[in-house]
Amino acid sequence: MRKAGLVVAEAHAAVRDAACPGITTAELDAVAADVLARRGAASSFLNYGAGFGLPPYPAVACISVNNEIVHGIPTDRVLVDGDLVSMDFGAIVDGWHGDAAITLGIGTLSAQRQALSDVTFEALWAGIGAARLGGRVTDISHAVEASVRAHDHAYGIVAEYTGHGIGSAMHQEPDVPNYGRPGRGPKIVPGLCLAIEPMITQGSAETATLDDEWTVVTRDGSDAAHWEHTITVTRNGLWVLTSPDGGEEMLGRLGLRFGPLAD
Repeated sequence: MRKAGLVVAEAHAAVRDAACPGITTAELDAVAADVLARRGAASSFLNYGAGFGLPPYPAVACISVNNEIVHGIPTDRVLVDGDLVSMDFGAIVDGWHGDAAITLGIGTLSAQRQALSDVTFEALWAGIGAARLGGRVTDISHAVEASVRAHDHAYGIVAEYTGHGIGSAMHQEPDVPNYGRPGRGPKIVPGLCLAIEPMITQGSAETATLDDEWTVVTRDGSDAAHWEHTITVTRNGLWVLTSPDGGEEMLGRLGLRFGPLAD
């Protein structure tokens, strides 16, 4: 899973470098697909949904713009200065999955959009930091919610879409909601891997799904941001499988123990 996570991190970096005014979301998807090809990895997303009553997802990345929360399908849409873009991406290496999302700005973001992304990023790391061996999954949920609610602005926390277990399949039990009381849900044990992914809106958290059956948008048209990492907790500490450094720098800033498995 660490190998898959590093492919995800490389694709995020490549898309971040390529993102600029005038590029299309389909071109960004092609950048991510090239990383998969060069690394000999498969896509977690391409054709997902077949057999679940959904049309097969047609791309390797979900690229959601402004009021799109998640599952945005890459198209010939041209990105412009100030757009807020979330890119969700999954890779498979030797049958094991990595899944993570970033939010980035095209050109110069407004202060409001930058703050939304920052709040979501902070909530992600609050959730990561709440994961402890012997703790419960909703300890993470509560930490995400508390981080968002600590701000003066009444940001929306999307309820319908959650984090999840991950491993030999992209979506496994347990669900990891982004709100709720602590001390509930499955116990966090060695070997449990979780994708933690707050999706936060500038306004109402109510959602709608477009006619493509994939793209989820805010019902009130407000902006949304999405950050995600795949993590595990070892007996040595926290390990962020989709971060290039395993999360060492951010965990250090937060006073948390970095604990990858020994080679």
